[in-house]
Amino acid sequence: MSNSIRKNLEEAKNILDIFLSDERNILAIEKAGAISVAALKKNNKIISCGNGGSMSDAMHFAEEMTGRFRDDRKPFAAIAISDPAYITCTANDYGFEHIFSRFVEAHGKSGDVLLAISTSGNSKNILNAANIAKQNGMQIIALTGKDGGKLASACDVEIRAPHSEYADRAQEIHIKVIHALIDFIEQQMKA
Repeated sequence: MSNSIRKNLEEAKNILDIFLSDERNILAIEKAGAISVAALKKNNKIISCGNGGSMSDAMHFAEEMTGRFRDDRKPFAAIAISDPAYITCTANDYGFEHIFSRFVEAHGKSGDVLLAISTSGNSKNILNAANIAKQNGMQIIALTGKDGGKLASACDVEIRAPHSEYADRAQEIHIKVIHALIDFIEQQMKA
């Protein structure tokens, strides 16, 4: 059994090494950070969304932004679309594919940012949110995996995890990106 555990951890390390070896990934995180900082400095907000584990990542991003990450500082305006009452109401009335887009339509405004997380890049509800965000004049940062899916061409900045057989490897990269992004935002907001 320990061989299986070691193999799992080595695979995660290899995927991270592949991600780090491509300088474009670092530049994409920096660009996403710059977009986020510019929005926050103009008193705009970041709305995050995702399905399943990606929703957990969207929530983690928002709580670190509004709470604290490493250092004490003022809270940054971020909210995850994760309220179960809202999600089930909207899914019941309009369909699951509209749970994020209706929230973005109601709360997103020009100058805000959408952090859209989808390991496949093809989740219909995420794509609908990106479309509404674009219509509302928002910029879109996407965390994707595999080949980026349709979300790759619907965003302003894509940060793509290296292709892997299962979504968990992409999610592991995404949480590392989220932490690096929050750290970048914190450092830049001090300046």
